[in-house]
Amino acid sequence: MGRNPRSWACPLKSGRRRKLRLLYRRESVVLLRKSAALLDGGDIISLSLKKSPHSTLPFGLTEVPGFLAGRISRRHFIGQAAKLGISATLLSRIMASRAYAADSNLIDSSPDYPNESPITNERIAFLKNKPYKGQTINVMVLKATVGDGLKYWVPKWEEETGGKVNVAEVPIDVLHQQIFSDLQTTHKYDTYMTGAWFYGDFFLPKEPYIIPIDQFLKDPKYPYWNPDDFIPAMKTLYSWQGKVYGVLFDADCQILYYRRDQLEKAENQQKFKDKLGYDLPNPPKTTKEMHDVATFFTGWDWNGDGKDDWGISLHAKVNEQGHHHYLTLAAPYVCSPNNKYFWFHPETMKPLINSEGHIRALEDYVKFLPNGPKEAISWTLGQGWSLFLAGHAVMEPTWGDLPTFAQDPKESTVKGKVGATIIPGTSEAFDPIKGKWDKFDLNTVGNTNGGSWHCVISRFSKKKEVTYDFLAFMATKKNALYNCTHGFTGVQPGMKFEFFPPVGTGSVEEWVAQGWDGDEAKRYLDAYYQNLSLPVQETYLRIPGAAEYWHELDVRISAVLAGQTQPKAALDDTAQACERITERYGRDKQKKLYVESFAS
Repeated sequence: MGRNPRSWACPLKSGRRRKLRLLYRRESVVLLRKSAALLDGGDIISLSLKKSPHSTLPFGLTEVPGFLAGRISRRHFIGQAAKLGISATLLSRIMASRAYAADSNLIDSSPDYPNESPITNERIAFLKNKPYKGQTINVMVLKATVGDGLKYWVPKWEEETGGKVNVAEVPIDVLHQQIFSDLQTTHKYDTYMTGAWFYGDFFLPKEPYIIPIDQFLKDPKYPYWNPDDFIPAMKTLYSWQGKVYGVLFDADCQILYYRRDQLEKAENQQKFKDKLGYDLPNPPKTTKEMHDVATFFTGWDWNGDGKDDWGISLHAKVNEQGHHHYLTLAAPYVCSPNNKYFWFHPETMKPLINSEGHIRALEDYVKFLPNGPKEAISWTLGQGWSLFLAGHAVMEPTWGDLPTFAQDPKESTVKGKVGATIIPGTSEAFDPIKGKWDKFDLNTVGNTNGGSWHCVISRFSKKKEVTYDFLAFMATKKNALYNCTHGFTGVQPGMKFEFFPPVGTGSVEEWVAQGWDGDEAKRYLDAYYQNLSLPVQETYLRIPGAAEYWHELDVRISAVLAGQTQPKAALDDTAQACERITERYGRDKQKKLYVESFAS
């Protein structure tokens, strides 16, 4: 192979290698280097190998890489490891490095099973006899686009495996209630589509209601996907105390989408400068600029269709995730390099939701109402998106469904005209722990607001293997990429292979092949990733009772938007309601879990 015959390359992990130089004789291998490095996802693990002059060539050069590549069983490797002189500590670290089905055992595709790519040889063999023929699983999903996205894959999986899937759709306002009612009584469902904020409630009993999925990830007979491909901020939402429980589906965060063509238009730029005395922000970087842009584009026909247009579109309906607008816009008023706590005081578990920063954020949120239709306070997601997609709103802070729907000519008039940026920041943020305002040049905060909807497996299921197989089928690279590039699925990107270099391994061509405008895909993914990687992040609330805490906030924000109460009174009332919830769940238990949620 063009190498010195006395120098061997020992592949410790497919795709990333370190040379282990070996001087060999016919019957033995002398290890010259006593250490190597295994590079796994960017983390370097030092492997100190003992000198083993009696190791045989086949074991030294084939069994270690063979085990790491998934070609040699765990039992066989453990039994033979002493021949290489591997210490118990090192052995455990090598074992941990093969956490999932091995990449090197994959092929790109199989003509017999075109819906899975990549796919393992073991999977191909497993599918030949329709392994789940005669077996049916029951799935509870959200009655929304994400539910439609799951249903899309049902017939494809059924055809491939012989299994059957019954899907029950539940509205969002009763989904939490129905999930936990089933877990506590009938145990009818094998898996549930959950919002990430439900997680804490799954772990209230001594034995959690849901199971970790590591046992399935290690078995190459199942559809292949790798949780190490998650963007870190998203992997957290699928995990609990270091274990992965959820199977890849959705990956939510909110950023600001805007009409790039209108902000670039010279005529609009001149009008804005004449009216406000400074250049039209393209895009807005501060909340003040966002307010100015929204106000400027409200009440006149800037799209030329003979009707007055709007500066912003919102979807603020109570019990329909409308409160996420507030959570997203409020983050830079409270979170900052000096404070990471948005929800509770870490020492007392007293709510922070009525701090000066939270109140000012709600006051500023209300100021957007005149810049959109008055009906927006009762609009669902689709209604809010429709105004923007029809070309009648210049901005919308929302999820990635919007630019995805924008690619569909049946849904949109704005393909190729959409810009994307992180949520605008503030020049000061209130530190609720120290009780003071801090000044900044620009304070921007990332978020993972939304459901990041995905399925978890009930510990009461009698068909856990079948259930996991169906869920993992949707998580394979080919199917996951299809999901996040098509609006009807309700799915957003959260895996490295869905983003472009240098942060990811995907390609613009893959997105264009799915019907996207290439430049628009770049703008969208750049802003989406920037939001997820900002140094200051608004921590997601996942402790037990999170659904209740959020509901109390949701109904009171709705009352403020409807003009029924004032921001301070609403948030003071929310704080009192949160106190009652905390007392019911146990203050010390809640505080422990809340503080642990910040560990990294």
